[in-house]
Amino acid sequence: MKKFFLGALALMFAVSVTSCRETANKAEEAATEAAAEATEAAEAATEAAGEAVEAAKDAADEAVDAAKDAAGEAVDAAKDAAGEAVDAAKDAATDAVKEGTEKASDAVKDALKQ
Repeated sequence: MKKFFLGALALMFAVSVTSCRETANKAEEAATEAAAEATEAAEAATEAAGEAVEAAKDAADEAVDAAKDAAGEAVDAAKDAAGEAVDAAKDAATDAVKEGTEKASDAVKDALKQ
């Protein structure tokens, strides 16, 4: 009977050790999977950060280009306005000279008539 109980205890001990090994193996596999998933998440985060940096760089480049275009348009508008002002000044001076000449001519004619 003693051998029977010792045999049963030995068998239960062997089953217990085997069960612990399986649990340890499952825990190790779970840890390995968790590490792999963490690595994948870190890689995805790194990739997303890189894409965000590229998007920010592209947006900044577009803003600079838009500012350059706006500045160029402002310069062109200023040139046009200055040209129009010069033309207006020329026209005003020409009109003033014509008017002054006409008045002088009229004054001379009036002076000769008397």
